[in-house]
Amino acid sequence: MKMIKIQSLLMAASLSLFLFACKKESNSSGSGPSNADLQTQSDDENRVSNETDAAFDDVNTSMNGQASVTGASEAAPIRYGVAVQGATAHDTVKSLICDAVVTIDTIDNTRNLTITYNGGNCQLTRVRTGSIVVSWAKGVKWATIGATFTVTFNNLKITRVLDGKSITLNGTHTYTNVTGGNIFSLNANSTAPIIHTISSTNMSITFDNGAQRNWNIARQRSYSYNNGIVITETGTHTEGTLTGISEWGTNRFGNDFTVQIMNGLTVAQSCAWQLTGGRVELINAQGTTDITFGLNSTGQATSCPIGTGVYYFQLVWTGLNGKSYTFIMPY
Repeated sequence: MKMIKIQSLLMAASLSLFLFACKKESNSSGSGPSNADLQTQSDDENRVSNETDAAFDDVNTSMNGQASVTGASEAAPIRYGVAVQGATAHDTVKSLICDAVVTIDTIDNTRNLTITYNGGNCQLTRVRTGSIVVSWAKGVKWATIGATFTVTFNNLKITRVLDGKSITLNGTHTYTNVTGGNIFSLNANSTAPIIHTISSTNMSITFDNGAQRNWNIARQRSYSYNNGIVITETGTHTEGTLTGISEWGTNRFGNDFTVQIMNGLTVAQSCAWQLTGGRVELINAQGTTDITFGLNSTGQATSCPIGTGVYYFQLVWTGLNGKSYTFIMPY
C-alpha cells in the first residue's frame, strides 16, 4: 500500500532554502546560519520524513498481508506460532519487502512482528540496516476499531548511496487504527474512510556528523476510495496558536522547526500515486515556507495531469525581515 510522499513536500522546502541561499546577502556579522547550513537542515528534514514514511509503509505492508495480525479475511493466514518471510532464497514465503526479513511471532502474550533490514540495495538509492518491531497485545487485531500497536525503531540506519551520508532512527511510535477496518477492503462501495494515526515524542535521530537530536511526529492518514485508493494526511498536534502540526523538533544545528499542514496532503492511486493537492508551512529560524501542491504552470488548481503534463507547486518563502520570494516549479 502506497503512503503519502512527504518527501515531495520537503524537497520543495529544500529547494526554497537553496534558492533563498543563492539570493541571500552575506551576513556581515557572521551570526546567521551559512548557506551550507540552510541546505543541510532542509536535506535532513527531507530525509527523516521520507524514511519515516517508508518505514511505516513497510509496517503497513507486513501487517496487512497477514490475517493473524489484521483479523481481516482479505489477508493471508499463517499458522499459530512463528513465521519467517524472506530469510533465504529457498523460503516458500517471500518477504513483501525487498531488503528485509519479516518474522511474525504469535506465541507470546505480547505479539511481535519484526522487520530486520539486511543491508540490500534493491532500490539502488539507499541501504538500510537495523530493525522495526511492531508489538500488540494477545487477542487484539489491527482491523478492530481503536486497535493500538507499538512500533519501535531499533538502530534503523539509512545510508544514501549517492553520497554515503546516513541517518539513524531510534524510538517508539504509537500506531492506532482509529476507525478499524483493513485498507485492502476499500472499494467502490465503501462509504466511510479508514483512519490511522501515528504519534511519537522524542524520536532520536543521529546524523552522519554524530549530532543527536529528538524529533516528534503527529500525523493522521485517512484512506478512502475514489476510482482507487485516496490517502489524505493531516497533522494532529497543537502548540500555542499553531494547529495541524505534523512534525516538530530540533535540527542538527540546534534550531527549532515546525511542519504545519494547512490543507490535507492528498495522494491518489488513480493519478499514479501522485501528490494531487494540499498546503503546508515549514517554520524555522530562517523564516516561513508556504507550499501549495496540485497546481498548473500558472499556479491554479488543476486535475490529474497524467498524459498531459505534470503537477506544479507554488512556494512562497518569507524571511524574518519581511522579504519574500515566490516560485512555481514542477514536481
